[in-house]
Amino acid sequence: MARNTRTQTAAKPATRTAQNRQTITLELAMAVCPHGALAENLARTFGLEPVDTASIRESTEEHLALASQTLPLSDKALEMHLQRIVGAYVSSAFGAGQFYSNKVTQARELTMKVANEDRDEDRDGVSGFDSRAERARIFAAEMGLQAHALFAAAEGAVSVYAHLTGSEWKPYEAPSLAPNLSRASAAAQLGAFGE
Repeated sequence: MARNTRTQTAAKPATRTAQNRQTITLELAMAVCPHGALAENLARTFGLEPVDTASIRESTEEHLALASQTLPLSDKALEMHLQRIVGAYVSSAFGAGQFYSNKVTQARELTMKVANEDRDEDRDGVSGFDSRAERARIFAAEMGLQAHALFAAAEGAVSVYAHLTGSEWKPYEAPSLAPNLSRASAAAQLGAFGE
């Protein structure tokens, strides 16, 4: 049996550092996702299927309301459950909006390269095929419509949250430990519960 001869270093205890995670709100998602008029313009300009925003919003509301009726949860437990679900919808829309913004930037950069008169590269791709810049613009438009659709779903989720709980949805923010609570005292307190 072969023996591992590497020297083992003493493992340092893992330390947690406070992570400053960005709180993702519906307003933040709205800022990066295409609005209705822009989505319509993208669909028309690129010949893509338009997004049925009202239908997406309505079906999301119906789905979440129906799912909530079948769950055997107290009012507070339902509110906590919906808090997480709605947060996922809003985060998804925000992520899609950021991805869309990145793809628009890439499409602009590729288009600017093609328009540059002083470059040595071929201007277009192989005859009969889309150029790389054109493919990038089409992909950015498709991602814009997807981000718009996901934002509509997030709006529906936020709406049904308010309807079912009677309060406005706010993103979850983890409570921070009290500054005077040290690890040692936290360990002692947990020890009081027994094994």
